[in-house]
Amino acid sequence: MIRPLAQHGRLPNPSPIAAVLRFLAIALCVVLVSAVSVGAIAFARVAGELNANKVDIGTGGGSVPTIRAYSGAVNLLLVGSDTRNGQKGHYGENPGSTLNDVNILIHVSDDHSKATVMSFPRDLYVDVPACPDPSHPGQRLAPETDVKINSTLEYGGVGCVRDTIAALTGISIPYAALITFDGVVEMSNAVGGVQVCVAKAINDDYTQLHLSAGIHTLQGPTALKFLRTRHGVGDGSDLTRISSQQVFLSALVRKIKSNSTLSDVTKLYGLAKAAANSMVLSSTLANLDTMVSIARAVAPISLDRFVLVQYPTVVSGDGLTPNTSAAKALIDAVKGDKTLRLSAKQKGATDGQGSIVKGGPTASPAPTPSPSATSSSGDTVDLPDTVVGQTAAQQTCSVGNDLGRR
Repeated sequence: MIRPLAQHGRLPNPSPIAAVLRFLAIALCVVLVSAVSVGAIAFARVAGELNANKVDIGTGGGSVPTIRAYSGAVNLLLVGSDTRNGQKGHYGENPGSTLNDVNILIHVSDDHSKATVMSFPRDLYVDVPACPDPSHPGQRLAPETDVKINSTLEYGGVGCVRDTIAALTGISIPYAALITFDGVVEMSNAVGGVQVCVAKAINDDYTQLHLSAGIHTLQGPTALKFLRTRHGVGDGSDLTRISSQQVFLSALVRKIKSNSTLSDVTKLYGLAKAAANSMVLSSTLANLDTMVSIARAVAPISLDRFVLVQYPTVVSGDGLTPNTSAAKALIDAVKGDKTLRLSAKQKGATDGQGSIVKGGPTASPAPTPSPSATSSSGDTVDLPDTVVGQTAAQQTCSVGNDLGRR
């Protein structure tokens, strides 16, 4: 199928208000990624405190049970839906759809020294395999070709989203979580707000978000508006919005790893409660031992080895298709548990920039491998410049615009 090219990747929206509201789902994936980190950090801290305050009285003849760190690589898919069903908050008129506008694959390396968070754009055209039919156990849905990835949740449920991304990447994904709209305000309140940097003023009348250039602590509804804005950042495309989302995510991860957050039990409990109220877990993940084991695997990963990237794409008509060579380089490196080094000069599928390095050049510098990490001459992979992203250690700023003025 040949489609006319879309200028600057600004994809048409028949209903701007409904479309903007769907962008809220991105925020929830940010929340869940952060919640995974919170769980890992909190568990590591509590375990350390218990160990420091223990007394040896023997086992009394019994064995002491332990929950070990997860053995091997971890692959977890986060799916964000635009559904209004079962939501407590008011998110505008119910469009009646159940789209997976957010699809993020988290990969933790086999040795638990590094992690990759890979976002798949909602408008990416994919082939859908013959997924199990959630409504009719034992039966399969017919495969589909050349459809947008955000239609797969409504077509075949979370399992179909998982199967589609597994087929696209060649990565086995045993764990998945589905999240909806309600948790963003509660989560941002529980952490006490997130401090973000804005390089250029954001003016978005669609979300009623107006932020001047500078540092802002975002909490509650304002945090929600920031995470959902597309028109107000970069070139107005979904891709530059993802980059802006990473500004929030990296700042949130840095905050929850700070002593001020980790020492506040109320905040940690609030985060855990908000996350629990916002997720539906796959049966493979809905197990306390499994979650704690994964948390222990994630806990020791340093910020500079936590890499956030977009799956590389090119504009095609009203959507996107894979940038085949760049995608292969990225996926091969992730599957091989290589240390990812981002290009110092990055260029995405569209012309705009959703974020820049705070106080630095307009491109993200390559991450520096952790001094404690073991590496060989073949361990580090220099990614193509068409792979856009940053590390959690990098302090970046969102680039606003006036495209959202009405």
